[in-house]
Amino acid sequence: MKLFAKYSMPAILILLLAASCAKNYPPVTMGTLLDEMVNREALAQYPDPYFECKQFSSYDRATVDPGDKSWFANWDRSMFIRIDSLNGKKEYVLMDTKGPGAIVRFWMTFAGENSGKGIMRIYLDNDSVPVIEGSAFDVISNGLLVGAPLSASVSDSTKYEMRGHNLYLPIPYARHCKVTYESENIKDAGAKTGGEAVYYNINYRTYAKKVVVHTYSLQDLTTYQPEIIKVQQKLQSKDAMFPENIVTDNLNGNIAAGKSIEKIITNKSSAIRGLKFKLEADKLEQALRSTILEISFDGNTTVKCPIGDFFGTGYQIRKSSTWYTKVEEDGTMSCLWVMPYKKECTVKILNMGDQEVKVIKGDIITAPYNWDGNTMYFGSSWKQFTDLKTGEMKNNEGDGDPFDINYVELKGKGVYAGDGITLFNTVYAWWGEGDEKVYVDNETFPSHIGTGTEDYYGYAWCRPEKFIDHPFISQPDGSGNFDPGYTVNLRFRGLDAIPFRQAIKFDMEMWHWTKAIINFAPVTFWYISPDNVKDNSFDVKDAMEPVVLERKQLISPLLTENKIEAENLNMEEKTDGYFHYGNAVGRGWSNNMQMIWRNAKSESKLHLTFESENEMTADATVVYSKGKEYGKYKISINGRETMINSDDKEFNIANATINNIAVKKGKNDISITLLSSGKKENLVGIDYISFVKK
Repeated sequence: MKLFAKYSMPAILILLLAASCAKNYPPVTMGTLLDEMVNREALAQYPDPYFECKQFSSYDRATVDPGDKSWFANWDRSMFIRIDSLNGKKEYVLMDTKGPGAIVRFWMTFAGENSGKGIMRIYLDNDSVPVIEGSAFDVISNGLLVGAPLSASVSDSTKYEMRGHNLYLPIPYARHCKVTYESENIKDAGAKTGGEAVYYNINYRTYAKKVVVHTYSLQDLTTYQPEIIKVQQKLQSKDAMFPENIVTDNLNGNIAAGKSIEKIITNKSSAIRGLKFKLEADKLEQALRSTILEISFDGNTTVKCPIGDFFGTGYQIRKSSTWYTKVEEDGTMSCLWVMPYKKECTVKILNMGDQEVKVIKGDIITAPYNWDGNTMYFGSSWKQFTDLKTGEMKNNEGDGDPFDINYVELKGKGVYAGDGITLFNTVYAWWGEGDEKVYVDNETFPSHIGTGTEDYYGYAWCRPEKFIDHPFISQPDGSGNFDPGYTVNLRFRGLDAIPFRQAIKFDMEMWHWTKAIINFAPVTFWYISPDNVKDNSFDVKDAMEPVVLERKQLISPLLTENKIEAENLNMEEKTDGYFHYGNAVGRGWSNNMQMIWRNAKSESKLHLTFESENEMTADATVVYSKGKEYGKYKISINGRETMINSDDKEFNIANATINNIAVKKGKNDISITLLSSGKKENLVGIDYISFVKK
């Protein structure tokens, strides 16, 4: 009677109906998470039950205000939540969060004496005894819990201590998770005074309280051993796992400049399960960039991307094999994204270049798909920051004008599934010190903020060595990491995919260590709700830009008004030492840059070149730097020579003259021979060379 007095009959019926319709989700376990990891269809379904994906990391805690230079502070190491004192020992806390949830990706690297040898502990559900305990290397990448690829370091050709260490084994918890690291080598936050530098990124899920999660225990490694073995085998083999009743349509043909070919597929309630393409063109590199893959689902275009970038190779064929993409040495490119649609899809290949392109292999693999209320459309977008000026020389406080670059901004409901970058670097310095900043559902501060671009992509320390066989991360080419050249980085997401309800914004700091001009092209992969698909559109006009294969395409080595900046000179070869283009404000250098050659032995040689549009006989003025660590050297231009002694008590700028130089139309040679000076660094610093026609 009291119940009826409080609620009317319609209200009671609504409550009873709501209770009867409430979902009883199956428990989340290590086993269910492993199964989800290798189920490519899972990403195409909006999460139910919903979860948030966030990140703990060692990012510099000075990063607070986007309007302040400290927004780009770079002491991204040995930054912890707090220090716990247990049994007289310090445990540095990396992660502390309430459940239910799961750790889904754990990346680390270290620097300093005896680094990485401290004790990692993972405490679950407020237990005072850690469920996982061991050296950080053993826990993350050395097989204490599981073998490769779920636990691995990259690259195999990099020294172990210089690798990125990645753990993809999911660690679920019902109520709470805390991760700590014990080491006597840590001196201070940021390792600013030395000691051990600890870098970490931990991606984790948090479910609604009603979701039952079975907390990880050591017994899970035995209980779920069959699932672990199966998942490891699938991730290593990159098993396509096509369902029955697949249909393969072909899309081949010659595409004239400005034209396209397309295939309309009308088998309803299906999904693209795989794509495979191979191109031929006189200039294949340009074709990989200027040929656009465009896919529409039920009349909605969600994929619009240069074909090479879409398949993870950029505009040069670079072999790789991941869980979602594969590029073979013969140029065959394929992917295994699941792309559902209700009624029809259209796959179009558009030639935005000025040459004919041949699609000699074009396969579209589809199979039936059960579309439901949580199914989403697949999407991929691309943009290029062309002739990007990276700012001045940086420091860890954020000086030097770093800035944020936007990969993508999506409106609506969906899941962020991965990204990659293709770039051409033009200087002898690392381009990727910047951190990712991911804003979910209009956050004012990013719930994902990291410790460096290479850390985000799973490796460490800017290393250029390739790794091409991990299921979720790849560096098909790292030639441009320390030198002028080409780099491709990839990161695909499985359990660490990021759901969003209203919007997502992905920024990456452009934090190049030195002043440079580069091309930087991110590609992104995501799923979007049918209700929001029309809210997002993308432009690929920059795909018509000429691709960069040589430094001189971005940095002209041509005399301009009879002057060549030394940082515009091409370095052809050297017998010894370290060559780079130095950058500093307030040194008096033209354009704040000079060419630097250091640490070479006596009689070592350096060969440089510049170009001229005209022949002439001219006198040259070589403007150079002097100082305590600068040495003696001979410099010749097209065979005309002078000796320079740049040793001085204080830093200053000086000049020397070389007369009667026969400047040639086209390429001209500069040769520098280092002479013994007794200096430790034997620096050679050239600011610019100017010519006066005779």
